[in-house]
Amino acid sequence: MSARVNLGKAAPELYQAVVALDNLVSQAASNAGIADGFSHLLRLRASQINQCAYCMRLHNRDALASGESSDRISVLPAWRETGYFTEKERAALELLEAVTLISEGQVPDAVYAQAATLLSKEEIAAVEWLSIVINAWNRIAISSRYLVGA
Repeated sequence: MSARVNLGKAAPELYQAVVALDNLVSQAASNAGIADGFSHLLRLRASQINQCAYCMRLHNRDALASGESSDRISVLPAWRETGYFTEKERAALELLEAVTLISEGQVPDAVYAQAATLLSKEEIAAVEWLSIVINAWNRIAISSRYLVGA
């Protein structure tokens, strides 16, 4: 495989702008009452959908370090089939998935309406921004081919 342009090294000012956005989004999530561990689970779930190995490994480790259980991490791809997530967390996961998969039906009104019944406006905004920023990171890592070694 030929080497790819590393976007972070090719345009460090743009990379740092995404870092700054990520920091703002993390603060907004915290201010909205979203636990740090769960915010990493949200990032992990989007990274699983996008098949970004680099971000999956990163947010798996960050979720564990933030106190998330290995059980919740293990069942995350099948969260709908488990009892590990609260009703609010399920609404957040569904909204995050809809934003991540925006080319497949946009963000359906039913998904947004369900989120709006369970989440505050601040929580909805934080979940959507978490999705936006992790999707940007996934695209940076995948297109640059950030390698994940053993």
